[in-house]
Amino acid sequence: MKRGIHPEYYPDAKVTCSCGNTFTVGSTKKAVRTDICSACHPFFTGEQRLVDTAGQVERFIRRLEKREEIKAEERARLEAEREEAEAEEVEEKASEKPKAARKKVKKPAAEKKAAGKASREQSVKKASKESSAEKPKKVSKKASPKSTE
Repeated sequence: MKRGIHPEYYPDAKVTCSCGNTFTVGSTKKAVRTDICSACHPFFTGEQRLVDTAGQVERFIRRLEKREEIKAEERARLEAEREEAEAEEVEEKASEKPKAARKKVKKPAAEKKAAGKASREQSVKKASKESSAEKPKKVSKKASPKSTE
């Protein structure tokens, strides 16, 4: 080992547990304090108890309560939005009723067919008049010079 770069080692450092148990080990500190040792740990003692290290259980319970509060607020907000949307729909339906009364009266299907047929007949007559006014062109046939047998 290089000299001067390592911390001082204490071969008989004293370890003190929160239960009152003490023992010696080798460490770089003269005294070490622990929360749980082999004399009080549930694994070694066979007890089934909840070991609460620095209030972890209480913190977990507080987080759960806070989460439930947030969920309740979210549910209340969504309920309010849904009720508001329903109220808007009712208002829209109420405002649509007068519009329905003002709509144009549609023509019956028979009238539409008759109007369409009449306009088609007029366009056909117009097209036939234009084609009769034009004179047909005469096409002359010339013998091709390459046809030799």
